[in-house]
Amino acid sequence: MNYILILVIFMNMFQSPSVIFKFDLGSSTNGWQIVDDRVMGGRSQGNFSVNTEGFGVFEGYVTTENNGGFSSLRYNFDGIKTSGFEFIVLKLIGDGKPYQFRLKASEYQRHSYIYSFSTTGLEQEVVIPLKDFYASFRGRILDMPNFDADQIEQVAFLIGNKTKELFSLKIKSISLK
Repeated sequence: MNYILILVIFMNMFQSPSVIFKFDLGSSTNGWQIVDDRVMGGRSQGNFSVNTEGFGVFEGYVTTENNGGFSSLRYNFDGIKTSGFEFIVLKLIGDGKPYQFRLKASEYQRHSYIYSFSTTGLEQEVVIPLKDFYASFRGRILDMPNFDADQIEQVAFLIGNKTKELFSLKIKSISLK
């Protein structure tokens, strides 16, 4: 193992409490999970890797065949407290398509809190107020308050634009601000 990789691993262990995840050269995809519409018979396919520029790359294709239509990337972690923070900040490079960013206060929570955002095809910083995440379960908006939990245990990206398409989302970091 080279010294740079050891340093990157060491630094990732002691990140500021506001950083949920930051990708760098040598970052691992351990703990990240792809969940596609295949769980319900669909045929979409997502993949996740870290590229040579140090971005986490969520890419693949979505198809509406066989009642499909989505691909998602999830990450569960020990809870990070949200008190004192007002925003989620995503640093990424998209492909010009819309995506959803999702939160869960507990990995066992059935519903997600969702915020939809558009990508530009260029490097961008997406700043999302925590209070703007709305509750949803299986595509249905729930009649309950927007996100107001004191912690986050899961984050996810989802693409599901009701069309057949290739996608590529390069993720640099996810943090609280």
